[in-house]
Amino acid sequence: MGKRDLDHVRKIALAFPAVSERLSHGAPCFFIEGKRPLCYYHDDHRRDGRISIWCPATPDVQDAMVRVDPERFFRPVTSSAGVFSDWLGVFLDVSEGPDWKEIAAILERSYRAVAPRRLVAQLRSS
Repeated sequence: MGKRDLDHVRKIALAFPAVSERLSHGAPCFFIEGKRPLCYYHDDHRRDGRISIWCPATPDVQDAMVRVDPERFFRPVTSSAGVFSDWLGVFLDVSEGPDWKEIAAILERSYRAVAPRRLVAQLRSS
């Protein structure tokens, strides 16, 4: 199941302008222009037995999503440097399966939040 989910995430993420994939901290990560993370893909992160993505979000989005549906959304563990404090975690291994349209919308929102304006402008023109 994890490989198929990664393939879906990869297809969505790599469709955005200037996004590439590489391993970061042992997990597939999608970067904008090779430096700004769009999302991490985790399969059994720290042996949690779950498949998820972590992506940048504003605190209000993170709070709302986790409050409305804690079975599908979570707050990723913040690193010692404070990274991930405002990120949104999305479980992909939910019983009904991931809603790929929703995942695409979440990733687009993250892209718009962290990509340079010139790249975001390319989204509007396509």
